[in-house]
Amino acid sequence: MPRLGLRLHGGLDPRRCVELAAAAEANGYASVWFAENPFERGIMPAAAACAAATRRLEIGIGVWNPYLRHPAQIAMEIGALDELAQGRAALGIGSGIAAPIKRLGIDNSRPLGALADTFHIVRGLLRGESVTYKGSVFAVEDAKLSYRPSRPDFPLLMAARGPKALALCGRIADGLMVSNMCPPGFATHAATSLRAGTRIVQYAPCIAMADRDQAFAAIKPVLAGMLRTFWALGQKVPAAKTSLIDRSGIPEADFAATIVRLQTGVSPEAAIDQRFVEAFSVTGTGEDCLRRIAAYDATGVTDLVLTFAGPDPMADMAYLARFSLGAAT
Repeated sequence: MPRLGLRLHGGLDPRRCVELAAAAEANGYASVWFAENPFERGIMPAAAACAAATRRLEIGIGVWNPYLRHPAQIAMEIGALDELAQGRAALGIGSGIAAPIKRLGIDNSRPLGALADTFHIVRGLLRGESVTYKGSVFAVEDAKLSYRPSRPDFPLLMAARGPKALALCGRIADGLMVSNMCPPGFATHAATSLRAGTRIVQYAPCIAMADRDQAFAAIKPVLAGMLRTFWALGQKVPAAKTSLIDRSGIPEADFAATIVRLQTGVSPEAAIDQRFVEAFSVTGTGEDCLRRIAAYDATGVTDLVLTFAGPDPMADMAYLARFSLGAAT
């Protein structure tokens, strides 16, 4: 089975993040990952607090964007977080979410160049080197951290979807981060661009409870919001549309029809059929969830990081752990 983790994000109060991370550790989860988006809370305070409040959990950043944090700042902060976590930090870097970044007046028209530059600079700084580098987007001159990073071989993961980004990931990254709303089969496709044994961290929403019908009803409004967002993105970014539709088993016409139903006021419960629940979430009873987790495992996902989207995420987390992790809860 993939290692199971908990996804947190800047929409949550940092104190709530600490509560959820502590519960994840108590229930045997392997990691907690923090998604950061523009105009939400910055995730460094919550990540640091969770690192201090736990002893075993991997503390993952998924992801930091170099258009919001200069590569040197990324190295400074992840090095400090890894020190605090005593070697438990992990870092994903991505250059997506273009529209909100453009509202900041930032030219983010060269995302692949930005990633290549960032990986070069961050790696060098975390190795303790003095880095002079002029890339297509970022540059540093005689830059060096004033402290010795705890892990000179710190692994760097990349968020990627399109063929060029996946190819770049295969050349320069130590792992791949896969967004929500990519079906399990996306990992099989992505792996063709990656080195054998590359770590693949996949996000997915989850509602796990003994009442299957209640779980399915609760996940559909969550998927409706995500589907609207990713469908709109896919109209502008071909790779986003491809990753959403291909390997889902759902024809594009059915995606479009579902979006129309949602836009015309049909409830998510009526508009979204079971195919979407199966393709884009881990939902249902413990046995149902185990089958979905196994589907990700079969495609090469090494770490399945779940957003517990139900009304009681701690209860869902503990319930799923009894089936998948053997936690005595």
